[in-house]
Amino acid sequence: MDMDMDFETIKYAVTDNIARITLNRPKAANSMNKQMAHDLMMAAIDCDENSDVRAVLLTGAGKMFCAGGDLKSFHAKGDALPSEIKEMTIYLHGANSRFARMDAPLIVAVNGTAAGAGMSLAVSGDLVYAARSAKFTMAYTAAGLSPDGSSTYFMPRLIGLRRTQELMLTNRVLSADEALDWGLLNGVHDDDAVLGAAQAVAETLATGATRSFGSVKKLLNDSFTNTLETQMELEARGIAAAAQTRDGAAGIEAFVNKKKADFTGE
Repeated sequence: MDMDMDFETIKYAVTDNIARITLNRPKAANSMNKQMAHDLMMAAIDCDENSDVRAVLLTGAGKMFCAGGDLKSFHAKGDALPSEIKEMTIYLHGANSRFARMDAPLIVAVNGTAAGAGMSLAVSGDLVYAARSAKFTMAYTAAGLSPDGSSTYFMPRLIGLRRTQELMLTNRVLSADEALDWGLLNGVHDDDAVLGAAQAVAETLATGATRSFGSVKKLLNDSFTNTLETQMELEARGIAAAAQTRDGAAGIEAFVNKKKADFTGE
């Protein structure tokens, strides 16, 4: 079932089993305010709950992906800012958590510069592709702040502690090619081709074994905090559970008969 949902700061539509989320405050460089954080959380909940969603594609409208937190809206809050930030991070982190825990893979097309919370959101994807002109910077400490949006969890796992320290303490700006070389990205494409490349990946994954993707995500998210034996037990339970699914049976049957599997996400 194809569907659209109306949001104030993002565009959200589900078509052909792909949920497409577009950050949509281009005049404000797609900066993150409380409304956008809330909109992202509600979209992420639908991605997690909607059985029609088998891949999620996230990008930004205009020239930038996301410039980070909307510091103008922060400044306007005055003494109430800490309370505002605590509410806003509930929403943003709710979105981060749903994206990480849902079965559907999150594919990010970084169409332009990603800074602060924008960089946090960008690199948290399961597969991340960037425009050649995109730049990446943490930016938080330059404004006297500290990171949010899951970056202190994902970035040390992706690129190691030493490089993460450098990015977060010095606000070094990475080019797309550097970010690829460091391991933050899966690919770099010409600016006018990155969305199409990410869309093609999303289309492929949207026809895949969705629940097995979810199992992969869970196993990898937990792998840094589990012992070897715990992780292997979870692997054993995961593959046994996958074998009980409709797609698991179909995949094995197709392999034996040298045919292409017809996965339904069940």
